[in-house]
Amino acid sequence: MIRVHAEPGLRILTLDRSDKANALTGALLRELDAAVEAAAAADVRALILTGAGKVFSAGADLDEVQAGLATDPIWEQLSARIAGLPCLTIAALNGTLAGGAMGMALACDLRLAVPEAKLFYPVMRLGFLPQPSDPARLAALVGPSRAKLLLMGGMKATAEQALGWGLVDRIVAPGALLGEARALAADALGASAAHVAGIKALIG
Repeated sequence: MIRVHAEPGLRILTLDRSDKANALTGALLRELDAAVEAAAAADVRALILTGAGKVFSAGADLDEVQAGLATDPIWEQLSARIAGLPCLTIAALNGTLAGGAMGMALACDLRLAVPEAKLFYPVMRLGFLPQPSDPARLAALVGPSRAKLLLMGGMKATAEQALGWGLVDRIVAPGALLGEARALAADALGASAAHVAGIKALIG
């Protein structure tokens, strides 16, 4: 349910369940977690996470939510693994980012979005708690009040709003999204893995 594209120093991981708006199942999350783990073992210098189709991810698959997916530790395991990568990580949001899928994007170093993207995390309405690390990562980017707008007020942020808040770093036309992500990764790909990891460690 994901596609892995490998180049020297680079991995591009694509959520590939576009017929279901890239809704996240337990199997997909574990497949993605394994791909991120493999990227770490391969000493990649940049990793790009994106989606197939016109939606990055609609969040958790609702059928699996009823079976307990919302409280599965795989969410936190995956976001922690992404956050812990010693390379440059870029979420290239090809469309709307919703619900639990927010965690993997928040764990990335940079976020790009197409103009049509909406970003929302409707845990208040759905009756679930966000994943443990997500609120702190969100508040670190946008501030406590805006984090509450998204998590408690049910706000759907447009790409423009998300850019103004610092939730996304650039808005990019759909046809240029991966090209822009590659351009941002170019310096890291030209450096050693140790140098990339050293700079990232200094930033925290």
